[in-house]
Amino acid sequence: MLLTPHPCIRTPRRLKATALLASAVSVCLVAASAPATPLGIGDRLFPYLGNPGYDVASYDLAFTYPGTNREPLRAVTTIDARTTADLDRVNLDFAHGKVDSVKVDGRPATFTSAGEDLVITPEKPLSQGSRVKITVRHTSDPAPAKGREGGWVRTADGLAMANQADAAHLVFPCNDHPSDKALFTIRVTAPDGYTAVAGGLPAGVDRDGGTSTWTYRTKHPMATELAQVSIGRSTVLRRTGPHGLPVRDVVPTRHRAAIEPWLEKTPGQIAWMESKVGRYPFETYGLLTADADTGFELETQTLSLFERKIFAEGGYPKWYVESIMVHELAHQWFGNSVSPRTWSDLWLSEGHATWYEALYAEEKAGKALQARMKAAYGVSDRWRASGGPPAAPKAPAPGKKTGIFRSNVYDGAALVLYALRQEIGRPAFERLEREWVSVHRDGNATTADFVRLASQISGRDLGGFFQAWLYGAKTPPMPGHRDWKTSAAGAATGEAHGRTRGVHTK
Repeated sequence: MLLTPHPCIRTPRRLKATALLASAVSVCLVAASAPATPLGIGDRLFPYLGNPGYDVASYDLAFTYPGTNREPLRAVTTIDARTTADLDRVNLDFAHGKVDSVKVDGRPATFTSAGEDLVITPEKPLSQGSRVKITVRHTSDPAPAKGREGGWVRTADGLAMANQADAAHLVFPCNDHPSDKALFTIRVTAPDGYTAVAGGLPAGVDRDGGTSTWTYRTKHPMATELAQVSIGRSTVLRRTGPHGLPVRDVVPTRHRAAIEPWLEKTPGQIAWMESKVGRYPFETYGLLTADADTGFELETQTLSLFERKIFAEGGYPKWYVESIMVHELAHQWFGNSVSPRTWSDLWLSEGHATWYEALYAEEKAGKALQARMKAAYGVSDRWRASGGPPAAPKAPAPGKKTGIFRSNVYDGAALVLYALRQEIGRPAFERLEREWVSVHRDGNATTADFVRLASQISGRDLGGFFQAWLYGAKTPPMPGHRDWKTSAAGAATGEAHGRTRGVHTK
């Protein structure tokens, strides 16, 4: 689960240290006599995120909403997994709820907390290669976690989720790292008058004694950070996208008239993205418009999260709002279908989403891509100094896990893609983009994978090019634009995700 170095790229020393950490963790998996400790897979940016020793196949999440977003939800999380090592204990990431009971393969198991881990000891040790079913009965607390960001988002009429980068385990027990994708079934029970929607396709509604239970299932694996559940006094709007794709949007009922004209643009945007990179990769798509001040938009899988005010009262130019819609849509290919193997590979997700956001603005609104890239080039050295190179971002500050979402992985990473197109030519670049999302569909990929495919398609070794552009402390000369200069006094940086108008995307 670590970054695999391409032979033509010098591996940063910190990645070697990460590999040693992962190795040290693996030898501790069966040390049942030792005190319970938090584990992790050794991600460079989040060392204690995720857990070794098993691979999750599916999650079944059941939430019971009490009719107020001020009280904890009752919840049951069921995990089906396969062990990849002999285990006396199983660590799950879970940090913001009360655990009532745990069963492993139907038999009661003991449990305790260690850091942000739920450490489970089954009655019998688990052997490598065995299937295991873990059922955790717990609460899921919508109150903000002290010193943490993300998890449940309180809206004016209910709840939504924002789990990026490492906040899914503030909502439910899980293996909370994008490298362990799984299928999801999500069930939500709420009082009459509320509507619940989740990622994936609907699989029925059961009504009983003043409550309703909605069930949704994904057809494609999903990272925990991309899970979405909306509970509110909402209206679900349905339309058809390309190839008969079911498109559904979720809006606060009282704001439907103001929001719906924007959402009608989605099928055309999907068609535009398909013309660039191929067929939409999932079973459905739509926007969840939350009546909340989140400070960002988020690409939750098949149901992207947007603030209501960006459509209803933001005062943003029409072209700009539409380009942000395309940013989150592009993530369905780049980041969701093809997910980063480690958080250091984030530039592959955000750089591509920013690239297609900018390309859409150029083609649909005449906002020149080259001008945007030149402006980004002018301040790119400053972005690298403050946030690190695109493929080696600096770690976030304690309690600010979303601090990795800096301009260096947005416009700074899009600048790398622009340089690559300049270097290998438009036909090869466009073929690379289509091949990338096809070869790695429903999986995880690394920076080294991208370098390898780009070299293969271009017919030349691009190791040196990418080493400079992805890991260099200074921005290299721009191919075809040797006159471009970097300057600390360049264009406005919009350090929050490279935005100059106050809209933050993830």
